[in-house]
Amino acid sequence: MTGNQYIERGSKDYRRANLALFFAGFVTFSTLYTFQPLFPNLVREFGISPAVASLSLSFATFALAITLPLSGSLSDTWGRRGMMGFAVLLASCLALAGATSTSLPALLGVRLVQGVVLAGVPAVAMAYLNEEIEPRALGSAMGLYIAGNACGGMTGRILTAWLTELMSWRSAVVGIGLISLLLGVLFLYLLPPSRNFQRRPLRLGQLTASLIGHLRNPGLLCLYFLAFTCMGGFVTLYNYVTFRLLGPDFRLSQAEVALIFLAYAFGACGSSVMGRLVERFGRSQILFAALAVMAAGLLLTLFSQLFAVILGIVVFTIGFFITHAIASAWVGLLADRARGQASSLYLFAYYLGSSISGTGGGFCYGAWGWHGVVLLILLLIGAAFLTGLRLQALVREQLRQAAPVSVLHPQTGYEQPSAP
Repeated sequence: MTGNQYIERGSKDYRRANLALFFAGFVTFSTLYTFQPLFPNLVREFGISPAVASLSLSFATFALAITLPLSGSLSDTWGRRGMMGFAVLLASCLALAGATSTSLPALLGVRLVQGVVLAGVPAVAMAYLNEEIEPRALGSAMGLYIAGNACGGMTGRILTAWLTELMSWRSAVVGIGLISLLLGVLFLYLLPPSRNFQRRPLRLGQLTASLIGHLRNPGLLCLYFLAFTCMGGFVTLYNYVTFRLLGPDFRLSQAEVALIFLAYAFGACGSSVMGRLVERFGRSQILFAALAVMAAGLLLTLFSQLFAVILGIVVFTIGFFITHAIASAWVGLLADRARGQASSLYLFAYYLGSSISGTGGGFCYGAWGWHGVVLLILLLIGAAFLTGLRLQALVREQLRQAAPVSVLHPQTGYEQPSAP
């Protein structure tokens, strides 16, 4: 687009936007994943299996997934800033409501609604960055946003577990809700107004047409499947490694197990430097390397030594966040219209994988223990690798067929002028 007033790297607005979206990511992922370290507590309190306990997360992620396509389209009509602000404030209030739930059905009902509300943040934030940040800084800005998500998810999980050790899991959820409410107010204060947003009326015909257009784009379909497989494997690992570390193999306390979420800090560092790695080596090469890192880390968790398991979790997490940063930024480059909707479809697949594999992994754990979980995740990583090969071939084919016009570089995915 010409004539746009982009936020430039290093400017005051650039810092304000990154800090505001960091807070939005903290609220989103601390409230979304509050119950992940609490699965053992739910098992004891409600007398349920680990797979059923995982529904406290899967209900929220599934509701988030199915609502995301609509939220992205609504943000194209209503605006990015207002929709994100409403979502972070209401989600914080729902966290407080979840702490008062006295039965499993009531808790799952609150989590379902919370997932619907939280759909107003992730895809909209990605669309905001694609529209407002100068193109050369987009990779770094997206990496910083995902790093903020990682820090929010990490801090929320660790704080929840520690507060649970000191008080109760209900008090821990209240604490996360109050912190999120404060950060939601700061988000609204800091985020710069949209300069390049173009309001589009919500018309069902246009909505359907753009949706079908995205689903007919083979490159976007590959990115959506990458999101499904990688996020499915990531959530499955963290859902059930807690049970292994609490179990007879290691006998750690809940507060000690919560420290595994410090691995998110390494993932945040990995995603924040992703932009520079892509500029040097190309998107495809970094994507394949990140998937190999995920597989190597996963295999380390099979060892019986605690150090090897922890190292494996850290390595796996770094690989995942790099993969997610590459794929999510690539969506904005391949989508030529309705980017909010395109981003929401990416996250639809992302959280659908979380819901399906996150609960399905519980049945693998119940049947075959940790080895069953590792096998499931390896299958998902293998499917992601094959999808990456297909995506690379598609972009190279587009390069050959569109020689007279602007095309996408086969490695970076950025638009480049054709040869004269």
